[in-house]
Amino acid sequence: MNNSDRTPQDTMATHSETAAQHQAAAQPTAEQVQQGDQPLRLGKSLVVAVDGPSGSGKSSVSKAVARRLGLAFLDTGAMYRGLTWHCLNAGLNLNNAAMVEGAARTIKLEQSMVPETELVKVNGVNVTDAIREPEISAAVSAVATNLGARAELVRRQQELIAGHGRRIVVEGRDITTVVAPDAEARLILTASEEARLRRRGLQLGGTQSAEQLADQVLARDAKDSTVVDFQRAADGVYTVDSSELDFAETVAAVIAVVRRAVNADPLA
Repeated sequence: MNNSDRTPQDTMATHSETAAQHQAAAQPTAEQVQQGDQPLRLGKSLVVAVDGPSGSGKSSVSKAVARRLGLAFLDTGAMYRGLTWHCLNAGLNLNNAAMVEGAARTIKLEQSMVPETELVKVNGVNVTDAIREPEISAAVSAVATNLGARAELVRRQQELIAGHGRRIVVEGRDITTVVAPDAEARLILTASEEARLRRRGLQLGGTQSAEQLADQVLARDAKDSTVVDFQRAADGVYTVDSSELDFAETVAAVIAVVRRAVNADPLA
């Protein structure tokens, strides 16, 4: 995709945001006006780093926070899923660490960086829906725990943060400690095991059995935790427990944390 072909609704991860888009992002949206939000730290960096376990609502909540604060949005999990899709599609053995790392270094990943649009392409192929299939969910930990592949994707993620003027919400597993340890706001979004399983079941439309849900949520967390600790807050990292909160309350709680972290809380 050429820069001249891009629109604000189609900002891709392989390109840096233009100055015009930065200026547009700084203008309050209709949703911001309705919610009473205003962009924070105008003209300065504002990276919001969000970690948490599967089913905690990281993606949906982070998207809503990005919309409300006028920031770009990066779903790092989609990058691992895209790489997993690529490896399986190419018939690569996920247990071959060198092959998976090599794929991570050569794959062309394109990803929407605006919260209103979900779009992921791998080597030009639209895999937005394909990467959410149970087959990918079952295999993604083999890729996410490959240290070489992880290092390459972390490098790309850090480039994307810089390329979007460091005004972005980034969510994943190791954002607060590895990808963006210097983020202006860092938090872990968590929830009880029961709440996380219930939410993932609703997200998948009731198509998965209890055993399948446990494998996708709990087993994956156990595998991923062998290479990164995403359930315990490091020093300076806030924790938001959404077990008893609805979606709107969770979004409000995260925005309150962001405001507190940058000393913009009117009640502080």
